[in-house]
Amino acid sequence: MGFRLEGIFPAALLPLLLTMILFLGPLMQLSMDCPCDLIDGLKVVLAPRSWARCLTDMRWLRNQVIAPLTEELVFRACMLPMLAPCTGLGPAVFTCPLFFGVAHFHHIIEQLRFRQSSVGNIVLSAAFQFSYTAVFGAYTAFLFIRTGHLIGPVLCHSFCNYMGFPAVCAALEHPQKWPLLAGYALGVGLFLLLLQPLTDPKLYGSLPLCLLLERTGASETLLCS
Repeated sequence: MGFRLEGIFPAALLPLLLTMILFLGPLMQLSMDCPCDLIDGLKVVLAPRSWARCLTDMRWLRNQVIAPLTEELVFRACMLPMLAPCTGLGPAVFTCPLFFGVAHFHHIIEQLRFRQSSVGNIVLSAAFQFSYTAVFGAYTAFLFIRTGHLIGPVLCHSFCNYMGFPAVCAALEHPQKWPLLAGYALGVGLFLLLLQPLTDPKLYGSLPLCLLLERTGASETLLCS
């Protein structure tokens, strides 16, 4: 289920670093729009008072701690080991996120209940959310298999919840549009370039899910090596 000490430090740091590289454009955008400079921003982030305020905010706890931990536990640590022996690792990586995407459909009920928009807009919004949560679920499933740890997917999930979906339209209208777009492109390019090296199973020790498949007689080599 991804709870082990072997390789835990690279499993915590490298997937999060990889995800932050993918979000290079949005991070640049956040930095440009921030009213304070880098040093003042770091002081705020590292201040004990800021963390104390976050830890008493139920919405922050839900988005940054509870949801990432419980969703990754259910849809990666529990579901992948059950699906993989039946379907193989490849199909499991793409099947598991479908359940993850459907689990977010409760937002439709909330929006319809409080009449936050028209039915058509709510359905389109739900379809869009299903699409990107399914893609994200495939990514964290890939991380879970390649690292053999749950901590990487949980930290990446928490980071992505904080960042939200990249504000590409805002970037296109930004006063510093071209540097931002270059940051978006560079981030995606570096992410694709570093995806395999930074998730190399040799960095993380033995892979429990791959060992499980070996015991069942399944031959999975692509994701396990």
